[in-house]
Amino acid sequence: MVTLAEVAQHAGVSASTVSYVLSGKRSISVNTRQRVERSIRELGYHPNAGARALASSRSNIIALMMPLRTDMYVPVMMEIAIAVATTARTHGYDVLLLTGEEGPDAVRRVAGSGLADGMILMDVELDDERLPLLRETDRPAVLIGLPADTAGLTCVDLDFKATGALCVEHLAERGHRDIAVVGEAPAVYERHTGFAERTLDGLRGRAREVGLRLLHRPCEGGYDAMAVTLARILDERPGTTGFVVQNESAVEPLLALLRQ
Repeated sequence: MVTLAEVAQHAGVSASTVSYVLSGKRSISVNTRQRVERSIRELGYHPNAGARALASSRSNIIALMMPLRTDMYVPVMMEIAIAVATTARTHGYDVLLLTGEEGPDAVRRVAGSGLADGMILMDVELDDERLPLLRETDRPAVLIGLPADTAGLTCVDLDFKATGALCVEHLAERGHRDIAVVGEAPAVYERHTGFAERTLDGLRGRAREVGLRLLHRPCEGGYDAMAVTLARILDERPGTTGFVVQNESAVEPLLALLRQ
């Protein structure tokens, strides 16, 4: 393995000059920089990531906190994770994926250890227990989701309340007066996950405004769970003519059951 000292000897400069060229911390003449960069290429030198992080106080790593739960819809979560990793790569960053349900402990570990330069948090709850730590740390953090109180936080999300309202409007305009909402798994509502709560709020609010009856039933997803949920819906509201499905894993089973 080629060392920094060998690069310095090859370029005819000091080791500290090579270090400054790599870190960009000091102004180096164009000729000297080009000589060092040429030596790096010719020798095939690759800076040690750990040493570089210690020297610069940066790791060039972003921590993506994506708790893997049994009630999550994997395709959507992975689509987001891939988008994060791809975009990070274009900016010279790698992504550290944290999948445990550690809550504040994960934030504390990343912020206190210097594992990552910043954090992206998914599966955000309305009263997320990670928020107090995020407000205290000096590590940049972005939430994919909206908690109830966004003060002092950077958040990105879709407007799920508007989405719910638009679903009701769409069905109401087509003459439906009795609709059912096939929601996320019960645990999602028990955690008060932001996107699910906001969608339901939008659905119910617009249904009241247009005089449409709405029945919401959580569903685990999958054929068997959807069959039980559909039977329950039709038993409680036999006049149901329209459906709003938020749980993606329930879409195909519902369509198959309705065709029977």
